[in-house]
Amino acid sequence: MDTGDVLASLGVEGATAAAHALSLPAEAYGNDAQLEVMWAMKAYNHAEVYYNLIASVDPKLLKLTKSDEQIYNKFREAFPDLSIDVLDPELLKSADAKEKWRPFCNEFEGVVEDFNYGTLLRLDCQKDYTEENTIFATRIQFYAIEIARNREGYNDFVHKTSSKNKQQKKEES
Repeated sequence: MDTGDVLASLGVEGATAAAHALSLPAEAYGNDAQLEVMWAMKAYNHAEVYYNLIASVDPKLLKLTKSDEQIYNKFREAFPDLSIDVLDPELLKSADAKEKWRPFCNEFEGVVEDFNYGTLLRLDCQKDYTEENTIFATRIQFYAIEIARNREGYNDFVHKTSSKNKQQKKEES
């Protein structure tokens, strides 16, 4: 079901209640299936907007946060050899990886809004968000990796492919 249809079916009051519910900390809830669906929709919408952004604008020109420079420098300081073109999920999710990521992530508490919220992250930066190409990460992990991909030219493929496709469609019409 399209997320717009889902939100429309909630009505104004339902959508407002959903927005309020999503702004509360996770500790305020147990395992509520309906809330999990709303979180998944919010994460998917964020992913869709981001992918459309890098497809439309030269990724090297993007500024994702007010703290991009700090995020990028600290990320490459903490993870100088992390290959970001195709991510290995184990380097984000294993117990050892979590121990290494935790101090990095916590450094951005109070600096980056919602730094520890769940976000979808593409494993292979040349591909779109799909079930096979997506992992759940914290927002600061998303920012760190995507800022690095943008600055280091890894997301150029998405932009160039999208621009080429738009040009071909224009020529065909």
